[in-house]
Amino acid sequence: MKRNKLLLGLVGWYGLLWTVLAIAPYDREDWLLENILAIAAVITLAVTYRWFQFSTPSYVLITAFLSLHAIGAHYTYAEVPFGFWLQHTLGLSRNPFDRVVHFAYGLLLVYPLRELLIQLAGVGNFWSYFLPVSGMLAQSGFFEVVEAIIAQIVSPELGAAYLGTQGDEWDAQNDMIAAFSGAVLSMTVVLLSARWNQGKDRLGRGRRGRPPSDTGP
Repeated sequence: MKRNKLLLGLVGWYGLLWTVLAIAPYDREDWLLENILAIAAVITLAVTYRWFQFSTPSYVLITAFLSLHAIGAHYTYAEVPFGFWLQHTLGLSRNPFDRVVHFAYGLLLVYPLRELLIQLAGVGNFWSYFLPVSGMLAQSGFFEVVEAIIAQIVSPELGAAYLGTQGDEWDAQNDMIAAFSGAVLSMTVVLLSARWNQGKDRLGRGRRGRPPSDTGP
């Protein structure tokens, strides 16, 4: 019951945020382009829910990423106010919000991908950490290509706004590095947490199996 309430809350939150940000976006055509893949992802999650369900933490992470993406789609990534604040505060040459979201893509979505690989493909041990990271890097590169193709097919004149290059000829590669870095950080935390929990379990079993000390004379 608690899980169902949380999932309904996540759906309600994203639906409300998406609806509010769909009102008068900075560039309506760019907003439509940005939402093609996002809506496809939401529909896929809904349709496949009957056959495969992620854990609650995974749904929270997915919702967090989709929320960031909805903000970027509303303003276009190059025009997000928070990004301008970061640019001025850190003395950067460009609005870095797209880099933040690509980093979040790896950081937040690599965990659900790991869960998917473990449950459907049965991967474990080293591969349960390596394959999700390499998968996120591959996905990042794939989506860079897909986004470029979509921009050229649907609206070539919106290519720069949609892709958010901001004059950076290495934008796609830098976005991939950001996603890869986020994925590595996330899996490192998961690995360290797993090792910590294993150590605590071994210590607990050792204490339970230790005979009582002789405190008599």
